[in-house]
Amino acid sequence: MAHAQVALLNGMGELPAAAEVVVAPSALHAEGVRAALRPEVGVALQDVHSAPKLGAFTGSHCVEQAKELGLGWALAGHSERRTIWKESDAEVAAKCKVLLEAGLQCVVCIGETLAEREAGQTMEVCVRQLQAVAEGALADPAAWARIVLAYEPVWAIGTGKVATKEQAQEVHAQLRAWVAARAGAGAEAARALRIVYGGSVTAASAPSLIAEADIDGFLVGGASLKAEFADIIKSVEHKKPAAA
Repeated sequence: MAHAQVALLNGMGELPAAAEVVVAPSALHAEGVRAALRPEVGVALQDVHSAPKLGAFTGSHCVEQAKELGLGWALAGHSERRTIWKESDAEVAAKCKVLLEAGLQCVVCIGETLAEREAGQTMEVCVRQLQAVAEGALADPAAWARIVLAYEPVWAIGTGKVATKEQAQEVHAQLRAWVAARAGAGAEAARALRIVYGGSVTAASAPSLIAEADIDGFLVGGASLKAEFADIIKSVEHKKPAAA
């Protein structure tokens, strides 16, 4: 994360009460960002190895290293890890499991490609990816409250295309319903689960997206490196609580 963005966040004044802000700089900058950034903003690694302790995995980072640096979060299953590094659903689930077992929180990313959406496979893909995590890391219903599920349609990442609020809400609602119906999870876990949208989110698109009932926040890409990131954070000020 650029020094300018640390200064931006530090200078924002009081953050919205409804917002939990977590940033994910490169691993090279994580320690410096944690030291310089206001303490109420979390810092995450962009990825971790699925082994709990780092061994002969040159270039990888483990959960113990994250804890040593005072980081409380990490991402698992970002679309670029799934596509470029060919990470399987099982590998993503293993990473989530090792994070939760180490006492860290995990942002689990799922989402479909353009070809999969056009083939009508959006929910099939998303449920398959989430099922692997549920079976591998979320046997305890309470664990659902310690993850953030990020729906990031691959076709909307870095393309300037944003899923309409209706498209995003439809997927988020179906994901929450799947969690509620799943044995061992249930309605309480579904209510506790935060489902955020990621896909070319901007200050212009954030207010209409966050107004949807099942969109709880955002996984912000390119806009997190711009001044508008502050406006995206502020957009959650008017988020209405979910109905009981």
